Amino acid sequence: MQAQDPGAHTLRQLFATTPEQRTAQARARFFDEGDRPSGLVGEDVLQSWMRCRRRHEDPTRTIAFDPVTPSRLHGALSRNRALLDAAGAELAAMEGALSGTDCRVILTDREGVLLHVTHHPMAPQQPVLGRTARLGVNLAESVVGTTAPGIVLCTGQASTVEGGEHYFDTLHQVHCAAAPIRGVDGRLAGVLDLSVESRRFGFDAGSMVGLYATVIENRLLARQSTEHLVLRFQASPALLGTPLEAMAGVTQDGRVAWLNTAASRLLGPLPRDPLARSAVRLFGRDLHGLLRLAGGEGARPLRLTSGLGVWVQVRLPGSDGLNLRHGVALSGPGRAMAPAPQPAEADTEPTPATLRGLQQDLIERTLQENGGNIARAARQLGVSRGTLYRRLRQRPSPG
Repeated sequence: MQAQDPGAHTLRQLFATTPEQRTAQARARFFDEGDRPSGLVGEDVLQSWMRCRRRHEDPTRTIAFDPVTPSRLHGALSRNRALLDAAGAELAAMEGALSGTDCRVILTDREGVLLHVTHHPMAPQQPVLGRTARLGVNLAESVVGTTAPGIVLCTGQASTVEGGEHYFDTLHQVHCAAAPIRGVDGRLAGVLDLSVESRRFGFDAGSMVGLYATVIENRLLARQSTEHLVLRFQASPALLGTPLEAMAGVTQDGRVAWLNTAASRLLGPLPRDPLARSAVRLFGRDLHGLLRLAGGEGARPLRLTSGLGVWVQVRLPGSDGLNLRHGVALSGPGRAMAPAPQPAEADTEPTPATLRGLQQDLIERTLQENGGNIARAARQLGVSRGTLYRRLRQRPSPG
């Protein structure tokens, strides 16, 4: 990088009155003068330019935007069926809300391959998006340079890229805003993006795409948690069922497997040490105690170990559909706003029963309550007789 007169740069920046002028100045300083144009473009865009320059060099090069092979696209669609199912309703809602605009809704997988794109009637007037916004096209930085989805794929953070902030000249008519979608493993599952051509967004695209990405992420987390007790909680019950609700998944052995973004804000980041992830440490209750909060449709009060009072809904999706709500009545009512245990108390908690064990206990008691009648017990538990027979065969042998 060549040394430049900072006074001259400051003077030029003062005369930049539009975003387009600031971007043009940033490109001149970065690509022509070899300088770092801090303050003229966002740091995420600048870091992307630096990554792209090491890989692509010439920003004027023509990009082909060729889709991946049919077999790779088929594989991507198959692998991401859970993501597509979780996103389906929200993609349709976004497209309905944006039907009066020129925007396209785009969903990629964790590698940048397009899994969904809006088929827009304005396509003939959008020659660039007509080539880029196609199923199978890869939007990773390594393929198409700086874009909002490409930055999200690299950083895991939401990003907006306007016009000339794209690395390649080919994309300078495009404006895009993207947000990440994560799965239960904590890794990026996909990227949601809004793109428009030849004009700037007429609304806060970053906020809109972030809102819908959060809803999709929450739904994906719940659908992937077939063996987890799913907790939805917030300081106000009015926030449950909204994008602001906190969510957590608790495993068969009473440990917290994942937290969504809102839950991380309330509880702090999930500890790396699995031994520090017990539900007792984070929620003040073991697995059995959390199950007692699962009754009814409304939220129940709970005092976290931090002392914060929240309202919680507890649900177990269950891979076989077993309805645990009937187990609450059998287990007895839970305590309202139980005092938070001190860390020393949490350390002395007995090892909680597994979720599978509690389910099996529920089956046994329900069957006993119905005089051994399989059909009645299955109806009460909300499963088929075949499922109940299968679960009974899985009982451990006595002794």
